[in-house]
Amino acid sequence: MPSIMISGFFQIRMPIIFLLVVCSSLLHAQSDSLVLPLWKNGAPGFENRKNEPEEAKDYWVKNINNPSLTVFFPPAGTANGTAVLICPGGGHRLLVYKAEGLDPAKYLNTLGITAIILKYRLAREPNSPYSLDKQPQEDAYRAMRLVRSHYKEWKIDTSRLGMLGFSAGGEVVDAIAFGSGNGNPQAPDPVDRLNGRPDFIMQVYPGPLYIPDTVPHDAPPAFLLAANDDACCSVTVISLLEKYRQAKVSVEAHILAHGDHGFNMGNRSSFLSVKSWPGLMANWLLDNKWVAPVQPGHDSENLKK
Repeated sequence: MPSIMISGFFQIRMPIIFLLVVCSSLLHAQSDSLVLPLWKNGAPGFENRKNEPEEAKDYWVKNINNPSLTVFFPPAGTANGTAVLICPGGGHRLLVYKAEGLDPAKYLNTLGITAIILKYRLAREPNSPYSLDKQPQEDAYRAMRLVRSHYKEWKIDTSRLGMLGFSAGGEVVDAIAFGSGNGNPQAPDPVDRLNGRPDFIMQVYPGPLYIPDTVPHDAPPAFLLAANDDACCSVTVISLLEKYRQAKVSVEAHILAHGDHGFNMGNRSSFLSVKSWPGLMANWLLDNKWVAPVQPGHDSENLKK
């Protein structure tokens, strides 16, 4: 009979069939995600870079030439139909993939939210062929439309599809949040005919790019958060807050006294207000009913946009 070591001190002997069940359960828990390229044949105009390998270390990913989605589903029986596209930061030089991608995805899953991480192309990476004026917006719109195209099999309500951005990822969110998002009804690919605008946005120390001169009156409701001692991005939150108030669009903003920039999900900070900020976001989602259960028979209205 085989045995396993517990904490390095003692062994427990158990039947092979039990070990197989345990291993199977672990594999299932680790594989409850799905990876999809934004374009099957590669990004338009850069198809020849599709197979170039990404570079990755413990917390970052670089050299993204085949932008993609990684979808994390909530535990069985807990999904409420809401989905959030997560855009990690990294100054458009890398993606802080674990702390601003995987960690928030796991947290959102605990709220019954389907979490999708976007790997977008990086315009400031050395020798990058991409432009800040085009590729981040192109990737974000395609990502939102691709998520909406899978609403049936992913059990998503397409009128409850939001975005969460950190730092440069917040800039990617702002690149598409304030336009109409309308697709091209004549596009050969049906995905490109869908609406790409988020229904709500959550911005955590977002960067200053793509802030509109005015926020439209039909802008998506927003949750905004930064630390006061963040020289870069507390100003962005204040600016967005003022523009949202002028437009009379629903907004909630938090300026923490401490935290500086890049505190991620707060777990590495010594400040209690920073450690607990995800709870503020969860409260906002609950208060605004973005995580209320989907009613039986509800149609996904936004596919018609």
